[in-house]
Amino acid sequence: MRMRASLIAVVGAVAVAAAAMSWTVSRNDSANAATINPGDFVRHVTNPYFPLTPGTLLVYRGIKDGKRQTDRVFVTHRTKIILGVRTTVVRDVARHGRRVLESTKDWFAQDKKGNVWYMGEDTRAFENGHVDTEGSWQAGVKGARPGIVMEADPHASDGYRQEFWRGHAEDQAWVLARGGHVRVPYGRLGHKLVTLEWTPLEPKVVDKKIYARGFGIVREIGLTGAKETAELVRVHRP
Repeated sequence: MRMRASLIAVVGAVAVAAAAMSWTVSRNDSANAATINPGDFVRHVTNPYFPLTPGTLLVYRGIKDGKRQTDRVFVTHRTKIILGVRTTVVRDVARHGRRVLESTKDWFAQDKKGNVWYMGEDTRAFENGHVDTEGSWQAGVKGARPGIVMEADPHASDGYRQEFWRGHAEDQAWVLARGGHVRVPYGRLGHKLVTLEWTPLEPKVVDKKIYARGFGIVREIGLTGAKETAELVRVHRP
């Protein structure tokens, strides 16, 4: 009973924080879009909580939509120019057994302060012989704006918008805690960072993500709705 009450409190707090964050960020959307200056960005993504070294492969296992799922996230050597910024292309392929459920190319870039920006994605979900590209978006196209996926120096209670294309991509994040260790199938990892993610497009859905310094995301848990999990099981570095 105490755990359930705690979860309700967390979800309620996220909803309140997200509402405040939405109001604050929406006031600055135009300014944020206008201040994207290619000269403010660096070539490589080296943020310790979201490092993207080309050639790195991270493998996750978990459950989604009631099925066991394996995600292979590969940091490619490819780049893509978006709003004049050279982004790093990350390929994410989710499978159930040998069947590909979703294939995505994400685009990230880091500014000189160390913030990692999410510049869009090209995604394809495969189901019942159909291909769904609804989640695809690119900063600067059809009014879509980039967001920050990881701050340079994240602290508890920080809130930030990760993406914004009205009605399509409106994910927001809130930092819960920083410090300590986390144990996943890959091992015991230190310097963890815990965040919650929420979107007004699915207001009843809240996800918890745990990052570890030097690795990026190591665990993801859906706190509401159907059971969804993913944990880091293998890492290959170049």
